[in-house]
Parts: sequence; C-alpha cells; structure tokens
Amino acid sequence: MSSIDARYADYRAAALRIWEYAEVGYKEYKSTVLLQDILKKAGFSVEAGVAEIPTAFVATYGSGKPVIGILAEFDALPGLSQQAVPEKKPQPGLSAGHACGHHLFGVASVAAGIALKEQMEKNGLKGTIKVYGTPAEEGGGGKVYMVRAGLFDGVDVVMHWHPGSRNAANPSSSLANISAKFRFYGLSAHAAGAPDRGRSALDAVEAMNHMVNLMREHIPSDTRIHYVITEGGKAPNVVPDYAEVYYYARHPKRDVLAGIFERIKKAAEGAALGTETRVEVEIINGVYDLLPNEPLARLMHTNLEQVGGVTYTPEEIEFGRKIQQSLIGSSPDISTASRVDPFNPVAQGSGGSTDVGDISYVVPTVGLVTATWIPGVPAHSWQAVACGGTDIGIKGMMVAAKTLALTGLDLLNDPVHIQQALQDYQKRLGPNFKYTALIGDRKPPLDYRD
Repeated sequence: MSSIDARYADYRAAALRIWEYAEVGYKEYKSTVLLQDILKKAGFSVEAGVAEIPTAFVATYGSGKPVIGILAEFDALPGLSQQAVPEKKPQPGLSAGHACGHHLFGVASVAAGIALKEQMEKNGLKGTIKVYGTPAEEGGGGKVYMVRAGLFDGVDVVMHWHPGSRNAANPSSSLANISAKFRFYGLSAHAAGAPDRGRSALDAVEAMNHMVNLMREHIPSDTRIHYVITEGGKAPNVVPDYAEVYYYARHPKRDVLAGIFERIKKAAEGAALGTETRVEVEIINGVYDLLPNEPLARLMHTNLEQVGGVTYTPEEIEFGRKIQQSLIGSSPDISTASRVDPFNPVAQGSGGSTDVGDISYVVPTVGLVTATWIPGVPAHSWQAVACGGTDIGIKGMMVAAKTLALTGLDLLNDPVHIQQALQDYQKRLGPNFKYTALIGDRKPPLDYRD
C-alpha cells in the first residue's frame, strides 16, 4: 500500500492524461501506449496487438503457478465531453469523455500489477502476474475476442474493478447483452415531385422501432432494449435510400435474451417487408452475464475494508455539493464515500452489461467498485466525467489499486483461496457447460465507433 501511495503523483498524471485523450473503443492508441510503457519500465514483458486488436495487450511478469490476471480498461464514451468543473461544460476540441471512469480503471490495475511484482521480488514469491489491456468495453466487446483467442487459458483467477459512487466488493452479476446495427436500403426520389417512386429506408427504421416498442409489453419485465438512429437521411425533400438504427438488448439470462433478440430481428424483417426495402443485420457485440464467485468476493471485501473508503477535502466536498445540485432526485450524504458497504453473500444484479462476463465463465473472476464519483452520481453522465478529472476520482482509483494488490498477494501466498474459488466456479457452471461466444466467428468490429 505504501509503495502505491509513493507513486500517487505518477499514477495521477497517467490517469489524467488518459482522461484528456478520451479515446473511444478500438481507437485508444495513445492510452494503450501510455499503459504499456509504464508496465515495460516496471519490468513487465508486453505483447501488443493481441486477438487481432491493435490496442489490446498482455503484460506478463514471473512464471509458473498461480497465474493471476488483472484487467485494465481505457476507452471513453462518445458524446460526453466535459471539463473538470461542477457544471455542464464540454471540453473544447473533444467529442468524447470518460463517463465510465476507464482512465482510472486502467491505471489502478497497472499500479496493482506493479505492486504485486515488487512483493514477488522482495519475498521470493512464485507465480505469474498478467495485466490485460482490454479495449472497447463500451459496446465493442474487446474481452470477448481476447477470450476467444485463448488469452485467458491457464489463468487461475482474474481480478477487475469499476469506478462508481460507493465502495463494495460483494458478489454481483450483470445483464447479458446483444447489440446490432440494422441497415435498411430503399430507393431515393423527390419527396414532393415523385414520392410514389421512392421507398424510404427511414420509414423502415421507424416501423421497426414502433414494433419493438409495442413488443415491450410482451417480454419479461427485466429486459432492457435501447436504440439510437445513427443514419436517417440527409435532406427532407429526398426520400432516404439508406438508414441505420443501432440496438442494444439485455436480460439477466443469455438464453432468454437470445429469444428476445430473434423477435427484434423479426420486427426488422417485417419493417423491410412492409416498406418494400431491404435490411441487413450486423451483430456488433454479445456479452455474457457476470458469474459471481463468493469466496473471492469475501477475500476482496476483507482487503477493501482494510484499505477503507475515500476522504474528501473541504474543497472537494464543495465541488461535490455543486455536482449533486445538478442531479435528478435525492443524493446520498457525501460522507458515504468514506464507508465500505457490508458484505452480502447473495449476488446482486446490475442494470449494466460488461464483457468481463465472458471472462467469468472461463476463469474464476472477482471485482469491486470504489467511490471515484461523488455519491449519487450515475455512470455515463457528464458529472462522472467531471469527477474523474479531479482528485475525487484519483482517490477512489488508489483505493482500487491497493485492494487489487492486497487480494493478489493473498492469492499468491495461500493456494487455498484459489482452490475455494475454483470449487465455487465449477458449482455455478454446472457439469455440462461449454463456453461459446455470442458474437460467433466475426472479427473485432474495429470501426464500430466510426
């Protein structure tokens, strides 16, 4: 913990640099180089461009068992540019922002890996540390392709964390997710002079969206479906011959999700039939739900309690109060950032999705969340970007780095932890489980943000 604290300024500078880069999925060229350089200087060997992804990497130190993996994310979200101020104010020259805190995620994981390496050298510990640079978590599914490429074969435990507005290390799950772009092709014509000669691709998109919205009444209530129209034509007086809509569909169980997604596809086919257009479907991403692991969660919770939460300065408290005034609804007391949630062995669901889910079905996996945002701040908001650009975010990042490092040290020192984790993992999987990626054999969608 003290060795991580000693590098506070360096890790802070690295995280804020990635915050300023704000590179979206599969475009994180400067961010990945920065993290790789830190690991190389610390003595890790780095393999870059793995799994046919230019910005993905695996950094390795040590040899033999146990093999401990640490995930590092670093992609930003489009449309959420924001300065580090407590009012909405976009960053000049940027269209994206770190509204999910992945600039903190990547640096904390790198810091934990380096701290573990130092302990291994100091105490003669055997084993291997692997830090995985995992791009495009936000809808690009980078980890899915890394799993499919076999990069997690032989790993005993994988650790991860996520920025948030509280501190917790309980077993948790997430929503399985399938995303796709539906592209409709019609015929252009003068919208006033010859409307009968045109076939509107935009009409098809709107018809599809209407049918899917009607379908919401007749699907399980814990389903989530969202979409954006990414292309709808260029001029009102031209019948659009091309239109595109980008869909996400989510459910806690991936087998239920598969049936729901088939119905969404039928809505697209019906819309094309009714508007005399043609539709093409491209699966962009597909991720599993997150498989909990209670023994690993207990271990990580113990270490999180040892590290403790986040304490703010008076200036940060004032910043936080201004942030909370911009939120809808009531917000928790700011002092809750200093606390750690009690351990709850019953896995709680999440409204989000993550490609960590795929890893959790091939390797026992554990994660935590720390208060990198003022309590009450939701992810994917300008408020999250603002907090992440200050020491409010950095302090939560350091809590995560220390907790990951302490948990990794326990795993290296005592094989019982890994044995218990494996037993829980195998019990939850069942005897006949076989992992198959939801994205099939498609290549990484390196252009999905274009």
